Amino acid sequence: MKLVVVSAGLSVPSSTRLLADRLANATAGRTSAEVRVIELRDLAVEIAHNLTNGFPGRALADALDAVAAADGLIVVSPVFTASYSGLLKSFFDVLDKEALVGKPVLIAATGGTARHSLVLEHAMRPLFAYLRAVVVPTAVYAASEDWGAQGLAERIERAAGELAALMTGPAGAAPAKADRDLEVVPFEEQLAALRS
Repeated sequence: MKLVVVSAGLSVPSSTRLLADRLANATAGRTSAEVRVIELRDLAVEIAHNLTNGFPGRALADALDAVAAADGLIVVSPVFTASYSGLLKSFFDVLDKEALVGKPVLIAATGGTARHSLVLEHAMRPLFAYLRAVVVPTAVYAASEDWGAQGLAERIERAAGELAALMTGPAGAAPAKADRDLEVVPFEEQLAALRS
């Protein structure tokens, strides 16, 4: 099982990367997933070239393949001008449009103030809904004052649990009785039965 973390933080050290790491650790602790972190900062030039010439460089192609092959995805962005970063948007612009269909995604963001927390619901969630990903119900926002404060750790754990559940499915669950007894009849046969 593969868990891929996409971090759009630009600084070193980065609070965006710190949040990404905490979410990844909490999720990996509930699954047997192998974690890979993709730092978009390191791919910025290749992303720009891909946007202008249509061809990904070697490192970008590897990152895009990793995202497409992931069983689950954690995406974390800093807030810039009341939205996710342009670097994050550019990365998902060059990703194949079918790569995230049905893929479980946990979204998160960091910012200087809690006033930007709605970026998750008004910008990031619609982006991943458009890409037809399955976004976990709990999104995690960390403002500067949240680090070390009560509540952030609980939100991280809840979101990680939701992502892990989507990645692994109900462990050992037997198919429902209705599913076991369901008989699939091809449409042609159904139509022939109606005509006779």
